[in-house]
Amino acid sequence: MNEFFKWEYVITLFPKVLSALPTTLLIVLFATLIGSFLGLIIAYCRIERIPVLNQFSAVYVSFIRGTPILVQMFIVFYGLPSLLGAIGIDISMWDKLYFIYITYGLSTAAYFSEIFRSALSSVPNSQYEAAASIGLTKWQTYRRTLIPQAGKIAFPNLGVSIVNLLQNTSLAFSLGVLDIMGKVQTLGALYYRVLEGYFIAAVIFIVLSISLEKVFDILERRINAPKRIKQNNVQPLQLDRAEAALTVQKNIK
Repeated sequence: MNEFFKWEYVITLFPKVLSALPTTLLIVLFATLIGSFLGLIIAYCRIERIPVLNQFSAVYVSFIRGTPILVQMFIVFYGLPSLLGAIGIDISMWDKLYFIYITYGLSTAAYFSEIFRSALSSVPNSQYEAAASIGLTKWQTYRRTLIPQAGKIAFPNLGVSIVNLLQNTSLAFSLGVLDIMGKVQTLGALYYRVLEGYFIAAVIFIVLSISLEKVFDILERRINAPKRIKQNNVQPLQLDRAEAALTVQKNIK
């Protein structure tokens, strides 16, 4: 055990691996933001069956769900510069991290779109009819009625997807990005101690996953908690003042 695993290296390497945590969290953050925005658009196109966009969205979701994230990463990294270069836009000097943001954002959008579509479809048709009866436009119906209700339904599945997204970021090092796993690979080559680095990465991912699950559990309970109606209790002093005012008015009359 002493030959293959040494705790002193764990203590030495832990701060170095932890320094790459912000990069991993940024990937999760940008992927969630991009995925939420595009996922809503894709879900809307499929629910409303918009011509061309509906078919394109279905093919896009099938492609993303049917291919590994690693394949998508290299398609974006090598394909996007060529595609934009054909119309005169040069992004060959972009930082590799930007391609990671785009890849994980596009991938997350496909999964989020299915969650949003399922949640929106579960909203009763009576909500559509009620919104139409008071003259709301389609955009107002979605914004004020459907999305808030569907959000509560979709929230648990979104939490699970974000935790999975965090774990899938472990493949970002394939493009040379120094996230947690990229740092582990670099330090392993420098210190010739790979097992300790993977142990540290496992501990960090476990702690982050459990923490995210706890946060989403708390948020879910708050979202689903019944709203309390605040009652304005009249204080005894206010009652005395009101009675005094009525007595004065009677005496004046």
